[in-house]
Amino acid sequence: MFNVKRKSHMPKQAAIPAVQLKPTDLEQQIVQIQQYMSHTEDLKVQKLSLHGHLYAVMHIEALAMLETIQTNVIEPLVTANEGHLGQVLHSAEAKQSSNLVHIGQYLLDGYCLIIKEHEAAAMLLPAAQVHGRSIQEPKDEQVVKGSHDGFIEGINTNLYLLRNRLKNPDLTVKYFRLGSLTNTRVAMVFMAHIADPKLVAECEKRLNAIDLEYLNSVGNLDEMLEEHPLSPFPQTLKTERPDRAASYLLEGKIALMVDGTPSVLILPITFFSFYQSPDDYNSRWITGSFFRVIRLISFILAICLPAIYIATVSYHSEVLPIGILYSVKVSLTYVPLPPILEAFVMQTILELLKEAAIRLPAPIAQTIGIVGGLVIGTAVVEAKLVSHTMIVVIGLTAIASFVTPINEFGTSLRILGFPMMLAAACFGFFGIAIILMLIFIHLCKLETLGIPYFAPFGPFHGKENFKDVFLRLPLWMTNKSSQSPSYGLVKQTLFGRWKRP
Repeated sequence: MFNVKRKSHMPKQAAIPAVQLKPTDLEQQIVQIQQYMSHTEDLKVQKLSLHGHLYAVMHIEALAMLETIQTNVIEPLVTANEGHLGQVLHSAEAKQSSNLVHIGQYLLDGYCLIIKEHEAAAMLLPAAQVHGRSIQEPKDEQVVKGSHDGFIEGINTNLYLLRNRLKNPDLTVKYFRLGSLTNTRVAMVFMAHIADPKLVAECEKRLNAIDLEYLNSVGNLDEMLEEHPLSPFPQTLKTERPDRAASYLLEGKIALMVDGTPSVLILPITFFSFYQSPDDYNSRWITGSFFRVIRLISFILAICLPAIYIATVSYHSEVLPIGILYSVKVSLTYVPLPPILEAFVMQTILELLKEAAIRLPAPIAQTIGIVGGLVIGTAVVEAKLVSHTMIVVIGLTAIASFVTPINEFGTSLRILGFPMMLAAACFGFFGIAIILMLIFIHLCKLETLGIPYFAPFGPFHGKENFKDVFLRLPLWMTNKSSQSPSYGLVKQTLFGRWKRP
Protein backbone atom coordinates (compact mmCIF):
# COMPACT_ATOMS: atom_id res chain seq x y z
CA MET A 1 0.00 0.00 0.00
CA PHE A 2 2.87 2.35 0.65
CA ASN A 3 4.89 1.76 -2.51
CA VAL A 4 6.08 4.95 -4.11
CA LYS A 5 4.31 4.96 -7.46
CA ARG A 6 6.25 7.79 -9.04
CA LYS A 7 9.96 8.34 -9.04
CA SER A 8 12.10 11.05 -10.47
CA HIS A 9 13.68 10.18 -13.84
CA MET A 10 16.52 12.64 -13.32
CA PRO A 11 20.00 11.21 -12.85
CA LYS A 12 21.24 11.00 -9.28
CA GLN A 13 23.82 13.57 -8.29
CA ALA A 14 27.18 12.33 -7.13
CA ALA A 15 27.74 12.62 -3.40
CA ILE A 16 29.83 15.64 -2.41
CA PRO A 17 33.07 14.51 -0.76
CA ALA A 18 33.65 15.69 2.79
CA VAL A 19 36.65 17.99 2.16
CA GLN A 20 38.24 19.06 5.44
CA LEU A 21 39.69 22.48 6.22
CA LYS A 22 43.43 22.03 6.62
CA PRO A 23 45.15 23.37 9.77
CA THR A 24 47.74 25.30 7.76
CA ASP A 25 48.60 29.00 7.70
CA LEU A 26 45.74 31.47 7.41
CA GLU A 27 46.25 32.44 3.77
CA GLN A 28 45.99 28.84 2.60
CA GLN A 29 42.84 28.32 4.67
CA ILE A 30 41.24 31.42 3.14
CA VAL A 31 42.16 30.29 -0.38
CA GLN A 32 40.72 26.85 0.35
CA ILE A 33 37.34 28.33 1.32
CA GLN A 34 37.36 30.80 -1.58
CA GLN A 35 37.97 27.96 -4.02
CA TYR A 36 35.05 26.01 -2.56
CA MET A 37 32.82 29.09 -2.91
CA SER A 38 33.88 29.52 -6.57
CA HIS A 39 35.82 32.74 -5.84
CA THR A 40 32.61 34.74 -5.50
CA GLU A 41 33.39 38.42 -4.95
CA ASP A 42 30.68 38.96 -2.34
CA LEU A 43 32.49 36.60 0.06
CA LYS A 44 34.12 39.23 2.25
CA VAL A 45 37.30 38.53 4.25
CA GLN A 46 38.58 40.58 7.18
CA LYS A 47 41.95 39.66 8.71
CA LEU A 48 42.75 40.38 12.34
CA SER A 49 46.01 40.10 14.29
CA LEU A 50 45.23 39.70 17.99
CA HIS A 51 47.28 38.36 20.92
CA GLY A 52 49.97 37.07 18.58
CA HIS A 53 47.53 35.09 16.44
CA LEU A 54 45.98 35.67 13.05
CA TYR A 55 42.21 35.46 12.55
CA ALA A 56 39.99 35.70 9.48
CA VAL A 57 36.33 36.71 9.60
CA MET A 58 34.41 35.73 6.46
CA HIS A 59 30.80 36.31 5.43
CA ILE A 60 28.65 36.70 2.33
CA GLU A 61 27.88 40.37 1.96
CA ALA A 62 24.25 40.06 0.87
CA LEU A 63 23.28 37.57 3.57
CA ALA A 64 25.07 38.68 6.77
CA MET A 65 24.49 41.78 8.89
CA LEU A 66 27.59 43.85 9.60
CA GLU A 67 26.27 45.18 12.93
CA THR A 68 25.80 41.63 14.22
CA ILE A 69 29.32 40.65 13.13
CA GLN A 70 30.82 43.72 14.82
CA THR A 71 28.94 43.09 18.09
CA ASN A 72 29.12 39.31 18.35
CA VAL A 73 32.43 38.55 16.64
CA ILE A 74 34.87 41.43 16.29
CA GLU A 75 34.44 42.95 19.76
CA PRO A 76 34.70 39.60 21.66
CA LEU A 77 37.87 38.74 19.70
CA VAL A 78 39.45 42.12 20.48
CA THR A 79 38.59 42.17 24.19
CA ALA A 80 39.10 38.48 25.04
CA ASN A 81 42.32 36.93 26.24
CA GLU A 82 44.08 34.23 24.29
CA GLY A 83 42.16 30.99 23.93
CA HIS A 84 40.37 28.67 21.57
CA LEU A 85 37.57 30.13 19.44
CA GLY A 86 34.98 28.10 21.31
CA GLN A 87 36.09 29.74 24.56
CA VAL A 88 36.12 33.27 23.12
CA LEU A 89 32.92 33.31 21.05
CA HIS A 90 29.65 32.33 22.66
CA SER A 91 26.24 31.97 21.00
CA ALA A 92 23.29 29.65 21.44
CA GLU A 93 23.44 28.85 17.70
CA ALA A 94 27.23 28.72 17.32
CA LYS A 95 28.54 25.88 15.18
CA GLN A 96 32.00 24.38 14.93
CA SER A 97 33.09 22.49 11.84
CA SER A 98 36.06 21.69 9.67
CA ASN A 99 33.96 20.24 6.81
CA LEU A 100 33.96 22.57 3.82
CA VAL A 101 30.51 21.33 2.74
CA HIS A 102 29.02 22.30 6.09
CA ILE A 103 30.92 25.57 6.14
CA GLY A 104 29.61 26.48 2.69
CA GLN A 105 26.01 25.65 3.69
CA TYR A 106 26.19 27.80 6.80
CA LEU A 107 27.75 30.71 4.89
CA LEU A 108 24.82 30.53 2.46
CA ASP A 109 22.44 30.57 5.43
CA GLY A 110 23.86 33.90 6.58
CA TYR A 111 26.38 32.65 9.14
CA CYS A 112 29.69 34.37 9.81
CA LEU A 113 32.84 32.20 9.60
CA ILE A 114 35.78 32.75 11.99
CA ILE A 115 39.09 30.98 11.33
CA LYS A 116 42.09 30.92 13.61
CA GLU A 117 45.50 30.20 12.11
CA HIS A 118 46.62 26.56 12.43
CA GLU A 119 43.21 25.45 13.76
CA ALA A 120 41.16 23.15 11.55
CA ALA A 121 37.86 23.65 13.39
CA ALA A 122 36.29 26.95 12.33
CA MET A 123 33.56 28.77 14.23
CA LEU A 124 30.25 29.73 12.62
CA LEU A 125 28.01 32.31 14.28
CA PRO A 126 24.55 33.38 13.07
CA ALA A 127 24.52 36.86 11.52
CA ALA A 128 21.78 36.57 8.90
CA GLN A 129 19.88 39.58 7.69
CA VAL A 130 16.12 39.36 8.13
CA HIS A 131 14.15 40.53 5.13
CA GLY A 132 10.54 39.73 4.38
CA ARG A 133 7.08 41.14 4.18
CA SER A 134 4.93 41.54 7.23
CA ILE A 135 2.33 38.98 8.27
CA GLN A 136 -0.97 39.69 6.53
CA GLU A 137 -4.10 37.90 5.42
CA PRO A 138 -3.72 35.86 2.20
CA LYS A 139 -5.66 37.49 -0.62
CA ASP A 140 -6.93 34.25 -2.17
CA GLU A 141 -8.21 32.74 1.11
CA GLN A 142 -10.02 35.61 2.77
CA VAL A 143 -12.69 34.84 5.36
CA VAL A 144 -15.40 36.94 6.97
CA LYS A 145 -14.83 35.64 10.50
CA GLY A 146 -11.58 34.28 11.84
CA SER A 147 -7.93 35.20 12.08
CA HIS A 148 -6.51 37.56 9.47
CA ASP A 149 -2.87 36.48 9.47
CA GLY A 150 -1.20 34.34 6.85
CA PHE A 151 1.99 32.51 6.07
CA ILE A 152 4.84 34.43 4.45
CA GLU A 153 8.00 33.39 2.61
CA GLY A 154 10.18 32.80 5.71
CA ILE A 155 9.97 29.24 7.00
CA ASN A 156 10.90 30.27 10.57
CA THR A 157 8.08 32.81 10.68
CA ASN A 158 5.65 30.20 9.38
CA LEU A 159 6.70 27.77 12.07
CA TYR A 160 6.18 30.52 14.64
CA LEU A 161 2.61 31.02 13.38
CA LEU A 162 1.92 27.30 13.79
CA ARG A 163 3.54 26.99 17.21
CA ASN A 164 1.69 30.08 18.38
CA ARG A 165 -1.55 28.19 17.75
CA LEU A 166 -0.41 24.71 18.81
CA LYS A 167 1.50 25.19 22.05
CA ASN A 168 1.94 21.46 22.43
CA PRO A 169 5.14 19.42 22.86
CA ASP A 170 3.75 16.90 20.36
CA LEU A 171 4.23 19.35 17.50
CA THR A 172 7.24 17.90 15.68
CA VAL A 173 9.36 19.41 12.91
CA LYS A 174 11.77 17.51 10.67
CA TYR A 175 14.02 19.34 8.21
CA PHE A 176 15.13 18.22 4.75
CA ARG A 177 17.40 19.74 2.09
CA LEU A 178 16.07 19.23 -1.44
CA GLY A 179 17.51 20.35 -4.75
CA SER A 180 21.14 19.67 -5.56
CA LEU A 181 21.55 23.21 -6.94
CA THR A 182 19.14 25.25 -4.82
CA ASN A 183 19.67 23.37 -1.51
CA THR A 184 16.17 24.42 -0.41
CA ARG A 185 15.11 23.83 3.17
CA VAL A 186 11.87 21.89 3.61
CA ALA A 187 10.11 21.33 6.94
CA MET A 188 7.77 18.40 7.63
CA VAL A 189 5.41 19.27 10.51
CA PHE A 190 3.08 16.86 12.30
CA MET A 191 1.62 16.04 15.71
CA ALA A 192 3.63 13.13 17.07
CA HIS A 193 0.88 11.37 19.03
CA ILE A 194 -1.94 12.11 16.57
CA ALA A 195 -0.40 11.45 13.13
CA ASP A 196 -0.03 7.79 12.34
CA PRO A 197 3.64 6.69 12.50
CA LYS A 198 3.30 4.70 9.26
CA LEU A 199 1.98 7.76 7.49
CA VAL A 200 4.84 9.90 8.79
CA ALA A 201 7.40 7.27 7.82
CA GLU A 202 5.97 6.99 4.31
CA CYS A 203 6.01 10.76 3.80
CA GLU A 204 9.59 10.94 5.06
CA LYS A 205 10.57 8.10 2.74
CA ARG A 206 9.12 9.90 -0.26
CA LEU A 207 10.84 13.16 0.62
CA ASN A 208 14.19 11.37 0.90
CA ALA A 209 13.56 9.70 -2.48
CA ILE A 210 13.08 13.02 -4.30
CA ASP A 211 15.99 13.78 -6.60
CA LEU A 212 15.79 17.25 -8.16
CA GLU A 213 18.33 19.81 -9.32
CA TYR A 214 16.16 22.70 -8.09
CA LEU A 215 13.19 23.15 -5.80
CA ASN A 216 11.79 26.66 -6.04
CA SER A 217 8.25 26.35 -4.77
CA VAL A 218 5.75 24.14 -3.05
CA GLY A 219 4.33 23.35 -6.51
CA ASN A 220 7.56 21.52 -7.44
CA LEU A 221 7.26 19.47 -4.27
CA ASP A 222 3.60 18.72 -4.94
CA GLU A 223 4.42 17.45 -8.41
CA MET A 224 6.99 15.02 -7.06
CA LEU A 225 4.76 13.70 -4.26
CA GLU A 226 1.46 13.18 -6.09
CA GLU A 227 0.73 9.58 -7.01
CA HIS A 228 -1.65 10.20 -9.93
CA PRO A 229 -0.25 13.03 -12.08
CA LEU A 230 -2.89 12.51 -14.81
CA SER A 231 -5.81 13.05 -12.45
CA PRO A 232 -7.62 16.40 -12.86
CA PHE A 233 -8.18 16.61 -9.09
CA PRO A 234 -5.51 18.08 -6.80
CA GLN A 235 -4.22 15.42 -4.40
CA THR A 236 -2.73 17.83 -1.89
CA LEU A 237 -4.15 21.00 -0.41
CA LYS A 238 -2.18 24.25 -0.55
CA THR A 239 -3.06 26.88 2.02
CA GLU A 240 -1.63 30.16 3.27
CA ARG A 241 -3.81 30.22 6.40
CA PRO A 242 -2.18 29.17 9.70
CA ASP A 243 -5.54 28.36 11.29
CA ARG A 244 -6.44 25.96 8.48
CA ALA A 245 -3.01 24.29 8.64
CA ALA A 246 -3.24 23.95 12.43
CA SER A 247 -6.68 22.33 12.22
CA TYR A 248 -5.40 19.75 9.73
CA LEU A 249 -2.42 18.95 11.96
CA LEU A 250 -4.87 18.21 14.78
CA GLU A 251 -6.61 15.76 12.44
CA GLY A 252 -3.43 13.72 12.00
CA LYS A 253 -2.34 15.20 8.69
CA ILE A 254 1.16 16.38 7.70
CA ALA A 255 2.17 19.90 6.65
CA LEU A 256 5.13 20.51 4.34
CA MET A 257 6.77 23.95 4.24
CA VAL A 258 9.23 25.12 1.59
CA ASP A 259 11.53 28.02 2.47
CA GLY A 260 10.72 31.00 0.25
CA THR A 261 7.09 29.98 -0.40
CA PRO A 262 4.07 31.21 1.58
CA SER A 263 1.93 28.18 0.71
CA VAL A 264 1.93 25.11 2.95
CA LEU A 265 1.25 21.66 1.52
CA ILE A 266 -1.23 19.50 3.46
CA LEU A 267 -1.41 15.73 2.92
CA PRO A 268 -3.10 13.31 2.81
CA ILE A 269 -6.26 15.11 1.82
CA THR A 270 -9.80 14.07 0.89
CA PHE A 271 -12.31 15.45 -1.60
CA PHE A 272 -14.55 17.04 1.02
CA SER A 273 -11.66 18.96 2.59
CA PHE A 274 -11.71 21.31 -0.41
CA TYR A 275 -15.26 22.39 0.49
CA GLN A 276 -14.53 23.23 4.12
CA SER A 277 -13.75 26.79 5.15
CA PRO A 278 -12.60 28.39 8.44
CA ASP A 279 -15.82 30.42 8.29
CA ASP A 280 -17.76 27.21 8.94
CA TYR A 281 -16.21 26.87 12.39
CA ASN A 282 -16.31 30.57 13.26
CA SER A 283 -20.07 30.77 12.73
CA ARG A 284 -23.00 28.98 14.34
CA TRP A 285 -23.27 25.39 13.19
CA ILE A 286 -26.54 25.99 11.31
CA THR A 287 -24.99 28.82 9.29
CA GLY A 288 -21.80 26.84 8.64
CA SER A 289 -23.78 23.78 7.54
CA PHE A 290 -25.94 25.85 5.17
CA PHE A 291 -22.97 27.33 3.34
CA ARG A 292 -21.20 23.99 3.19
CA VAL A 293 -24.23 22.40 1.49
CA ILE A 294 -24.28 25.34 -0.96
CA ARG A 295 -20.63 24.68 -1.80
CA LEU A 296 -21.24 20.98 -2.40
CA ILE A 297 -24.17 21.80 -4.71
CA SER A 298 -21.84 24.13 -6.62
CA PHE A 299 -19.66 21.09 -7.47
CA ILE A 300 -22.41 19.63 -9.66
CA LEU A 301 -23.40 23.02 -11.10
CA ALA A 302 -19.83 23.91 -12.10
CA ILE A 303 -19.39 20.65 -14.00
CA CYS A 304 -22.85 19.99 -15.41
CA LEU A 305 -24.76 23.25 -15.96
CA PRO A 306 -23.47 24.08 -19.50
CA ALA A 307 -23.74 20.41 -20.45
CA ILE A 308 -27.35 20.25 -19.22
CA TYR A 309 -28.18 23.31 -21.32
CA ILE A 310 -26.55 21.80 -24.42
CA ALA A 311 -28.29 18.44 -23.96
CA THR A 312 -31.66 20.07 -23.31
CA VAL A 313 -31.52 22.36 -26.34
CA SER A 314 -30.09 19.73 -28.69
CA TYR A 315 -31.94 16.53 -27.68
CA HIS A 316 -34.38 16.90 -24.78
CA SER A 317 -36.29 20.15 -25.27
CA GLU A 318 -39.50 18.36 -24.21
CA VAL A 319 -38.38 18.46 -20.55
CA LEU A 320 -38.84 22.25 -20.47
CA PRO A 321 -42.16 23.93 -19.75
CA ILE A 322 -43.77 25.55 -22.79
CA GLY A 323 -43.10 29.13 -21.62
CA ILE A 324 -39.40 28.54 -20.96
CA LEU A 325 -39.01 26.46 -24.13
CA TYR A 326 -40.50 29.28 -26.23
CA SER A 327 -38.14 31.85 -24.69
CA VAL A 328 -35.09 29.63 -25.28
CA LYS A 329 -36.05 28.82 -28.86
CA VAL A 330 -36.64 32.48 -29.69
CA SER A 331 -33.21 33.45 -28.34
CA LEU A 332 -31.62 30.71 -30.50
CA THR A 333 -33.44 31.67 -33.73
CA TYR A 334 -30.76 33.99 -35.14
CA VAL A 335 -27.69 32.45 -33.47
CA PRO A 336 -25.54 30.82 -36.19
CA LEU A 337 -23.43 28.69 -33.83
CA PRO A 338 -24.55 25.34 -32.41
CA PRO A 339 -24.91 25.24 -28.58
CA ILE A 340 -21.66 23.29 -28.11
CA LEU A 341 -19.63 25.99 -29.90
CA GLU A 342 -21.48 28.70 -27.97
CA ALA A 343 -20.52 27.09 -24.69
CA PHE A 344 -16.90 26.45 -25.70
CA VAL A 345 -16.41 30.02 -26.91
CA MET A 346 -17.97 31.60 -23.81
CA GLN A 347 -16.05 29.34 -21.41
CA THR A 348 -12.82 30.20 -23.21
CA ILE A 349 -13.60 33.92 -23.05
CA LEU A 350 -14.31 33.55 -19.33
CA GLU A 351 -10.91 31.94 -18.75
CA LEU A 352 -9.21 34.65 -20.79
CA LEU A 353 -10.87 37.38 -18.73
CA LYS A 354 -9.95 35.64 -15.49
CA GLU A 355 -6.30 35.29 -16.50
CA ALA A 356 -6.16 38.90 -17.67
CA ALA A 357 -7.63 40.11 -14.37
CA ILE A 358 -5.03 38.10 -12.41
CA ARG A 359 -2.01 39.32 -14.38
CA LEU A 360 -2.91 43.01 -14.59
CA PRO A 361 -2.61 45.59 -11.80
CA ALA A 362 -5.68 45.85 -9.55
CA PRO A 363 -7.16 49.11 -10.99
CA ILE A 364 -6.86 47.82 -14.56
CA ALA A 365 -8.17 44.39 -13.55
CA GLN A 366 -11.39 45.96 -12.28
CA THR A 367 -11.81 47.71 -15.62
CA ILE A 368 -11.24 44.43 -17.46
CA GLY A 369 -13.93 42.78 -15.33
CA ILE A 370 -16.46 45.52 -16.11
CA VAL A 371 -15.61 45.56 -19.82
CA GLY A 372 -15.65 41.79 -20.08
CA GLY A 373 -18.78 41.25 -18.03
CA LEU A 374 -20.96 44.04 -19.42
CA VAL A 375 -19.65 45.38 -22.71
CA ILE A 376 -18.51 42.12 -24.33
CA GLY A 377 -21.46 40.16 -22.92
CA THR A 378 -23.98 42.70 -24.20
CA ALA A 379 -22.20 43.05 -27.55
CA VAL A 380 -22.12 39.31 -28.37
CA VAL A 381 -25.82 38.98 -27.54
CA GLU A 382 -26.82 41.99 -29.64
CA ALA A 383 -24.67 40.68 -32.50
CA LYS A 384 -26.66 37.38 -32.32
CA LEU A 385 -23.47 35.39 -31.80
CA VAL A 386 -24.57 33.96 -28.44
CA SER A 387 -28.02 33.57 -26.91
CA HIS A 388 -29.21 35.28 -23.74
CA THR A 389 -29.69 31.93 -22.04
CA MET A 390 -26.10 30.88 -22.70
CA ILE A 391 -24.81 34.08 -21.05
CA VAL A 392 -26.86 33.25 -17.95
CA VAL A 393 -25.67 29.62 -17.91
CA ILE A 394 -21.99 30.52 -18.26
CA GLY A 395 -22.30 33.21 -15.59
CA LEU A 396 -23.88 30.77 -13.12
CA THR A 397 -21.21 28.18 -13.95
CA ALA A 398 -18.42 30.66 -13.24
CA ILE A 399 -19.99 31.67 -9.94
CA ALA A 400 -20.38 28.01 -8.93
CA SER A 401 -16.71 27.29 -9.65
CA PHE A 402 -15.58 30.36 -7.68
CA VAL A 403 -17.55 29.25 -4.60
CA THR A 404 -14.89 26.62 -3.83
CA PRO A 405 -12.66 27.87 -0.97
CA ILE A 406 -9.54 26.48 -2.70
CA ASN A 407 -8.99 28.17 -6.07
CA GLU A 408 -7.05 25.23 -7.55
CA PHE A 409 -10.02 22.91 -7.10
CA GLY A 410 -12.35 25.37 -8.83
CA THR A 411 -10.02 25.41 -11.84
CA SER A 412 -10.18 21.59 -11.98
CA LEU A 413 -13.99 21.78 -12.10
CA ARG A 414 -13.95 24.20 -15.03
CA ILE A 415 -11.55 21.92 -16.90
CA LEU A 416 -13.87 18.94 -16.35
CA GLY A 417 -16.72 20.99 -17.79
CA PHE A 418 -15.26 20.76 -21.31
CA PRO A 419 -15.45 16.94 -21.74
CA MET A 420 -18.87 17.06 -20.07
CA MET A 421 -20.12 19.55 -22.70
CA LEU A 422 -18.68 17.41 -25.51
CA ALA A 423 -20.44 14.31 -24.19
CA ALA A 424 -23.72 16.22 -23.85
CA ALA A 425 -23.44 17.45 -27.46
CA CYS A 426 -22.90 13.89 -28.70
CA PHE A 427 -25.22 11.81 -26.49
CA GLY A 428 -27.44 14.20 -24.52
CA PHE A 429 -28.35 13.34 -20.94
CA PHE A 430 -26.92 9.85 -21.45
CA GLY A 431 -23.49 11.35 -22.14
CA ILE A 432 -23.71 13.50 -18.98
CA ALA A 433 -24.56 10.38 -16.95
CA ILE A 434 -21.61 8.46 -18.41
CA ILE A 435 -19.08 11.24 -17.68
CA LEU A 436 -20.43 11.71 -14.13
CA MET A 437 -20.17 7.98 -13.57
CA LEU A 438 -16.54 7.98 -14.76
CA ILE A 439 -15.73 10.97 -12.51
CA PHE A 440 -17.16 9.31 -9.41
CA ILE A 441 -15.47 6.00 -10.24
CA HIS A 442 -12.19 7.87 -10.53
CA LEU A 443 -12.81 9.65 -7.21
CA CYS A 444 -13.50 6.34 -5.48
CA LYS A 445 -10.32 4.74 -6.84
CA LEU A 446 -8.06 7.72 -6.14
CA GLU A 447 -5.76 7.56 -3.10
CA THR A 448 -3.24 9.89 -1.48
CA LEU A 449 -0.58 8.22 0.67
CA GLY A 450 -2.85 5.19 0.85
CA ILE A 451 -5.86 7.20 2.09
CA PRO A 452 -9.09 7.03 0.00
CA TYR A 453 -9.63 10.39 -1.70
CA PHE A 454 -13.43 10.14 -1.71
CA ALA A 455 -13.75 8.97 1.88
CA PRO A 456 -16.11 8.32 3.61
CA PHE A 457 -18.00 7.26 0.45
CA GLY A 458 -15.28 5.34 -1.28
CA PRO A 459 -15.08 2.96 0.43
CA PHE A 460 -18.19 3.33 2.56
CA HIS A 461 -17.51 2.68 6.22
CA GLY A 462 -19.76 3.55 9.12
CA LYS A 463 -22.02 6.47 9.89
CA GLU A 464 -19.48 7.89 12.39
CA ASN A 465 -17.23 8.89 9.52
CA PHE A 466 -19.95 11.15 8.08
CA LYS A 467 -19.57 13.67 10.86
CA ASP A 468 -18.36 17.02 9.56
CA VAL A 469 -18.72 16.05 5.88
CA PHE A 470 -22.01 17.51 4.59
CA LEU A 471 -22.93 19.38 7.75
CA ARG A 472 -20.86 21.27 10.28
CA LEU A 473 -22.19 19.56 13.38
CA PRO A 474 -21.99 21.25 16.80
CA LEU A 475 -18.80 20.60 18.72
CA TRP A 476 -20.66 18.82 21.51
CA MET A 477 -21.86 16.21 18.97
CA THR A 478 -18.42 15.43 17.54
CA ASN A 479 -15.74 13.19 18.97
CA LYS A 480 -13.41 15.17 21.22
CA SER A 481 -10.34 13.34 19.96
CA SER A 482 -11.17 14.06 16.32
CA GLN A 483 -13.57 16.72 15.11
CA SER A 484 -13.17 15.56 11.53
CA PRO A 485 -13.52 12.04 10.10
CA SER A 486 -10.17 12.14 8.31
CA TYR A 487 -8.09 11.08 11.33
CA GLY A 488 -10.24 7.99 11.83
CA LEU A 489 -9.98 7.24 8.12
CA VAL A 490 -6.18 7.44 8.31
CA LYS A 491 -6.06 4.99 11.22
CA GLN A 492 -8.50 2.49 9.73
CA THR A 493 -6.89 2.55 6.31
CA LEU A 494 -3.32 2.21 7.53
CA PHE A 495 -4.21 -0.77 9.69
CA GLY A 496 -5.64 -2.60 6.72
CA ARG A 497 -9.41 -2.54 7.24
CA TRP A 498 -10.00 -1.08 3.79
CA LYS A 499 -7.29 -2.80 1.81
CA ARG A 500 -8.30 -3.33 -1.77
CA PRO A 501 -7.57 -6.66 -3.50
